[in-house]
Amino acid sequence: MAHFGRARDLLRGFKGEGYVHGMGVLWRVGASAAAVGRSALLVRTSFPGGEGYLQTVRDALASAGVRLLAEVEGPAPNAPIEDLVRVTAELSAHWPDVVVSFGGGSTIDVAKAAIALNVLDGDIEALFGTGLVSDALAAQGKHLTPHVAIQTAASSAAHLTKYANITNLETQQKKLIVDDAIIPQQPIFDYTVTFAAPPALTADGAVDGLSHALEVLYGAVGKPGYEQVEDVAREAIGLIVQYLPRVMAGPSDAEGREALGLATDLGGYAIMLGGTNGAHLTSFSLVDVMPHGRACFLMNPYYTVLFAPAIQRPLAVVGRIFQDAGYLVEDIDALKGRALAEAVARAMIAFGAAIGLPTTLRAVERFTDAHVPRALTAAKNPQLRMKLENMPVPLTPDMVDVTMGSVLAAALDGDLSKVKSV
Repeated sequence: MAHFGRARDLLRGFKGEGYVHGMGVLWRVGASAAAVGRSALLVRTSFPGGEGYLQTVRDALASAGVRLLAEVEGPAPNAPIEDLVRVTAELSAHWPDVVVSFGGGSTIDVAKAAIALNVLDGDIEALFGTGLVSDALAAQGKHLTPHVAIQTAASSAAHLTKYANITNLETQQKKLIVDDAIIPQQPIFDYTVTFAAPPALTADGAVDGLSHALEVLYGAVGKPGYEQVEDVAREAIGLIVQYLPRVMAGPSDAEGREALGLATDLGGYAIMLGGTNGAHLTSFSLVDVMPHGRACFLMNPYYTVLFAPAIQRPLAVVGRIFQDAGYLVEDIDALKGRALAEAVARAMIAFGAAIGLPTTLRAVERFTDAHVPRALTAAKNPQLRMKLENMPVPLTPDMVDVTMGSVLAAALDGDLSKVKSV
């Protein structure tokens, strides 16, 4: 049963009344931009069926008295560094009062990073990590250009968060900026824009949001604020498990599209309450073979087993969601320890298979054995240490080969017995 009211209440508690979201709200971008400036640069993504929405943005800006200095095409998927450099150059050429981004997570992430890179005039490598943008701004006495972020995909919730993922295509490795300074001042998400999203993109985005909620829930055990995280995660995961199959079967299902929008927004709320961990960390090394969301979702069942002893309460919550949806047949109340974790993992795998997603690494086209050492090496990179620290049982680099190595071995062919529980 849908809990739209509860989802909206949670988002209101997160962002207050300032977050513009819902059905048919795109026209409000004009007032949002005018509140912070009179000249704008638009970083936008073109997609089938999107031109009418883009024109709404242009008209709204003009009606509000905001001059559009230029439009810049957004990045390729996974936000390559080359596209970041290109967008930054446009910002340097125009110096707008406000940046308006229109697109999915990659477009918004590039806009976030480009604003920081333009203002700080430095090397993007120096910004990867946690809090480094804020440190540089304080040291230089500068402020970032205001950012109005218009989300177009029920997925990463980049419009709500402090994260920007950027990919080096030469190394096929994704890195992360984590900083409150890059949170867009005005987020906007008109859920009707997602109606044109094809099934594959819909599924990838939804399971990205599910992974956000799930990983933060796992990592919150034993920490202050766990109950709040559980409340947010339960709603996010419940809406996705209930409605994603429905939207896959009927892409024009308005209730289902709104549900996925609300759920992935709650996923964004979750990652502002806590951090993602194992599956996201591994996904950064799979950018050349699969979309981010499905990479995270593929890996999460195996990480579920890895942390079984530490996540018993979250497993009961998640297990009941999948049980109610018919993906878990065991009696949740009769299971504990690793047996509970494996039951939930099997339910997630069944859900993934039901919506047509790969559930093992071997099933991923273009995956090779070389991805395994790449992922293990990347996990030891100090710039990604926050992911190790966010694990339900924090890991150190010298633990990676045994623990994460067993997860990757299990994920190759779907053999949960290969995972060595921490």
